[in-house]
Amino acid sequence: MQSSVNPQDPPRVSLSGAATFAAPHLSRLASNFGSDIAWRAACFEGGIAAAASQASGAFSVAVSDGLGRTSLAVDRFAIHSLCYKVQNKALHFAPRADALADRHTEIDPQAIFDYLFFHTIPSPRTVYKGIYRLPPAHCADYKNGTLAVAPYGAPAVEDTPRAHLSDVHEEFRHLLRGAVAAHMAGEKPACFLSGGTHSSTVAGMIGAVSGEPATTYSIGFAASDYGGIEAAQVAATHLGTQHQSHYLTPDDLVRSLPGLASHYDQPFGHSSALPAYHCAAMARSDGVTRILCGDGGSALFGQSLGRTRQRVLGWYGVLPGMLCTQTMEPAPATIHPAASCKPHRHGTARAVDPWRVAMPERQNLYRLLNRLGMERVFVPDFLQMVDPMAAPNRQWQSWQGDYPTSAPQHSSAMDWQQALADSELPKVCGTGALAGVDVGFPLLDQRLLDFALRLPSVCNAKGLKLRGFFKEALKGFLPEAVLRNRKQGTGLPFGLWVCQHTGLRRLATDSLRSLGERGIVRRDFISMLLKHHLHQHPGYYGEMVWLLMVLEQWLQAHAPLYQASSAY
Repeated sequence: MQSSVNPQDPPRVSLSGAATFAAPHLSRLASNFGSDIAWRAACFEGGIAAAASQASGAFSVAVSDGLGRTSLAVDRFAIHSLCYKVQNKALHFAPRADALADRHTEIDPQAIFDYLFFHTIPSPRTVYKGIYRLPPAHCADYKNGTLAVAPYGAPAVEDTPRAHLSDVHEEFRHLLRGAVAAHMAGEKPACFLSGGTHSSTVAGMIGAVSGEPATTYSIGFAASDYGGIEAAQVAATHLGTQHQSHYLTPDDLVRSLPGLASHYDQPFGHSSALPAYHCAAMARSDGVTRILCGDGGSALFGQSLGRTRQRVLGWYGVLPGMLCTQTMEPAPATIHPAASCKPHRHGTARAVDPWRVAMPERQNLYRLLNRLGMERVFVPDFLQMVDPMAAPNRQWQSWQGDYPTSAPQHSSAMDWQQALADSELPKVCGTGALAGVDVGFPLLDQRLLDFALRLPSVCNAKGLKLRGFFKEALKGFLPEAVLRNRKQGTGLPFGLWVCQHTGLRRLATDSLRSLGERGIVRRDFISMLLKHHLHQHPGYYGEMVWLLMVLEQWLQAHAPLYQASSAY
């Protein structure tokens, strides 16, 4: 849907994805005359914010009224991305940031810093100066040379009274079936399967809805303490799926990493993207054109480990001082994130720090750059170009202004942007697109979102128990082995492999040394990272090697001449 709009252009609608309208008259217009007419009518009645608020589904839309006004919007999770820039008194927009860039467009050093801090570039910033990405549940209005961007609806989380879980389990399972049925398409119902609660639920519901076993796919690694194929096989056997799996090797990384890194419209640093790509490619080679996944379950139903930890840490702000000192500060590592943060060792004084830091700053205490020390990592001239607090300040503004009032609800809403829109969804959508597979997210269905927003808070975070509500609702449907499992994923043993595999080590070394000449990261830090730190703690420092390698691979493909400052 790449386009530019000038004031004299006739009315038109550019739509990606599919949206349904809650209002009956708009629904009838869409059914009888097409989505374009429904969007134009909705915008005419109340503007783009009201129109987007009434729409559900995964979509991005641009509406021009022919009178010089153009409006943009993306869905509540930004499943469909939409980027924009204003140039020569015209609004330009496209799904990808690089589609709006030309040879004169500059790389934004602040975006490079944000990437290395967050491992992705949070919206609205993109890697290019002057090009922006609409955050989830946001719209933009351009008229008379002025652009206004605003949220069209913060999540209205309801703190409902305590309720018995059994009262809502049946409704939840019914909604799950409906959501999976609505997102299925193609001749071969298929699903990613990690063996965790969410992907296993989607796989099982495919069978329940279609009457035939789902085809499921999983990726594992030939390394101890990594993988998930065994857990996936347990779920596949119980659910009767037609299961296929593949063990990823270092050679797979060497072959596919440059293409994967360059595929994204900006640097994307989550290493789980690579196994996700291979899983999607395996499905595509098996004839699958659309595949479902369980992403979104943790963000909607409050089951992330980080969310539970933040809830515990939040008690510090409301309990009496003596109680905090005697009971919470000496808390064990099972609930105290500082105590398990490696490779550093903390004494008692350091361990109490997270109790004393409020959200959202607390989330950033253990960012890799903060642990390593920015002066050790970055070239001094590069640090002078950026504001290390720019992205955290944006977090604080969102926390204060865009979200509901209670801390658990703040955490839920921020998860939707940080864990979903900026991380999980670009990973799955991007790797699916590269493999040629369309991806569906049934756990982000509007019906489940509405249900999650009115779910009693006691169900969302039941003490310290992860997946409390979700697991109890699915008892009898999922095997006990899946319900007892820790959260599964596709974490990559990159640090271990780069120490052991000659070809991967060469790719990493060449990439980091090339990056060291761009005036972003200090060459002495790169040398220390490769020669010492990585071998001492491959799992921990391998993450930084991965981030830097992906950045260089992306720059080689999209901005080979980029030089931030003099090498140092």
